[in-house]
Amino acid sequence: MADLTSEELKALEDQLNCEQLLIKKFKTYASMTSDAQIKTNCEQIAAQHKTHFDTLMGHLY
Repeated sequence: MADLTSEELKALEDQLNCEQLLIKKFKTYASMTSDAQIKTNCEQIAAQHKTHFDTLMGHLY
């Protein structure tokens, strides 16, 4: 892992929190709709944000 400054770690933490929130929101949206296309789109968007989250977490290891 590269040495990160406290500012970089804070920015990374903030972004991780944003990605987690987006994952939760789009999973909730997917569960709330009865439209199959919207459900699929929301699930795909949640998965993209999970990928972003995982990538960011990779910077901590």
